[in-house]
This record gives sequence, structure tokens and C-alpha cells, in this order.
Amino acid sequence: MSNSREHLAARLHGPRDLRVERVPHPGPPPAGHVLLRVSLTGICGSDLHSYLDARIGDTEVAGPFVIGHEFSATVEGVGPGALDYACQPLRPGARVAVDPAQPCGVCELCARGHPNLCERLRFCGNCPDGGSLCEWMHMPARSCVPVPDALDDASAALLEPLGVALHAVDLARIRVGDSAAILGAGPIGLLILQVARLAGASPIIVTDRLPARLALAERWGGIPIDIDRDDPAASVARLTGGRGVDVAIEAAWADESVSQAMDMLRLGGRAALVGIPRDDRLTMRHSTARRKGATIRLCRRMKHAYPRALALALEGRVDLRPLVTHRFPLARAAEAFGIAAAYADGVVKAVVESR
Repeated sequence: MSNSREHLAARLHGPRDLRVERVPHPGPPPAGHVLLRVSLTGICGSDLHSYLDARIGDTEVAGPFVIGHEFSATVEGVGPGALDYACQPLRPGARVAVDPAQPCGVCELCARGHPNLCERLRFCGNCPDGGSLCEWMHMPARSCVPVPDALDDASAALLEPLGVALHAVDLARIRVGDSAAILGAGPIGLLILQVARLAGASPIIVTDRLPARLALAERWGGIPIDIDRDDPAASVARLTGGRGVDVAIEAAWADESVSQAMDMLRLGGRAALVGIPRDDRLTMRHSTARRKGATIRLCRRMKHAYPRALALALEGRVDLRPLVTHRFPLARAAEAFGIAAAYADGVVKAVVESR
């Protein structure tokens, strides 16, 4: 364990104002918690909302605030009774993927098996709970999922967005032979594509405007639609003989893409909405969704997904490494966010390495 009284952290002070600063070391962990040496943090679309607007939905970011929630780490210290995700003792030196969600475990929703809807949910990197863009941090031991050496640090961090993809596909209730459209070929959309294929969906149409992302969608079996060249709803109608798709999963910024998802659905189709709108407004034509009798479900993070995500990654059934296109040291975190927010340089997933 480091004896340093300070460590580096990337703190958001306001919109587009991310500064790498020295902050107090968190010290020994309390009971049930661990001291983590953060390895790597992925930049998520929700982080970009905070970075661009100093808020996400109706949650205001009061700076200075450490953001980041997709991460892997090494356990450096353990508090009394530190039991991991599977209720096993954690030991110093263990490499872990970290679930950023911290449900209370005792409220009505937790008791019903929906910890993602916990009434007192805390979430790493969601104000006021500090995040992982730092060198050292405390986390509840139960948030830690030990990973073997066969899984590299970046792949371990990407188990979090893979868990979101699994939850989204679960919500959409994809069945073998279902046709599907995925709106948005960012990391979440591309992971949804891979999971939907495993669930038996075919064909799967993927819409985006960024060539590097559409190329990955095609590589993983999707039919790419460039929304700057072709009308996405008309393209889906053409590819499905006018029927529409059984399932549409919105995984972009939830602006015009939500209305497009409704246009793409067949009569009686199902939609899962994963993206977060920048203006905190959900917009679509009511008549389209109503006349189709659409089933619409909204994705709130994930639940009980880490064991499945880890198994898929270790078995090679989901390909994680090609998603990581850019790596930055912690000292250049602001540059990483600038590139990710501008969708520059063919970025798909940018990660920030804390060591």
C-alpha cells in the first residue's frame, strides 16, 4: 500500500473543464470496503454528458468532482469483512472488475431482485459519489469481481458496458430468428449487436454516421446504415420488405433516434431505450407507437450481469479488445475527453490508464 498522502485525480470543475489535480489519499479502507489501485477507466457516453454539460438528466454535477465508472483495478488493502461479488474473501493483489453500482440491498426494489432500481442507489462517478478517474479509491468489496490474468485490464473494465448490453437485450426479449435494429454503433450499440447475435437475432441492422463504428458493426455481422447517406427508417423498411423489425434498441443520444426506432418497428414490435437524451426529454410521434401497439422499455443500467459478462469474455464469445481505439495516461485525461466528445480521429472507445 502506498504511503503517499496524495494522489492524482481528474476532476470536473464545470462544462468541458476537466483538471488533473493532486488530492488526499483515501487511506485504509473501512469495514466491508477495499482500497483499490485503479488500473484503467473507459470513457462512457454518460461521462460525456457530465463533461459537456456538468449534468446528466436531472443530476447536476457540483464540481470539483471525479467522474468515471467503467474501470478495473487491483486490490491493495482490505477492511474487516471484505467479501467480493460472490461473497468470497478478497485478498490484496487480486485483479478485479468493479461494478460501479452500490445498491442498499434491503429496500423494496432490491428485495424484489431489481438492485438497479434501488431506492437508495449510489453509483460511482454519478454526483455526489466520486468516480474512478484517479489512482486510488475505496469501493465496497461486494462491487468487486475477481478476474483471471487471461483478461487484460481494458477488457475487465469493459465488462461494465457489456453488462448494460446484456440487460438491454434481456429487456428487449430477443428470441431466435427475431429481426432487430440497433440505433447507434458506439461501444454500447456494438456490444448489444454481439449479444443480440448470440441471442439468435437475424438480420440485425445497425445505424450510425461514423465510418469506423459502422465498419465494426459490419465486422460483427450487422448490416450497416450510414444515416448521413440513407434514411434509416426507409432503409429498414426496404430491408424487411416493408414489415419492420421485431425489436429496435436505441443506443445513441435518444434524440431523433427514439422516433426513428418507432418508425422501424413492425406492428406489435418491441423497443428498448438505452441512450440518454442531452436535454432530458423523450420525443417521438405518439400515433406511430400507439398504432403499432409498441412495447417500450427503458434501460436503467444493469442487474446481475457481471458473471455472465465475465463468462462471455473469457470464452471469447464477445470481442472486447477492438472497441478500445485510444489510450491516454491519467495526466492527459482532458485530451481523452476532448477527443471522445468530438468523435475525432475514428474514436470508438477511449480509455484512461491510471498506472
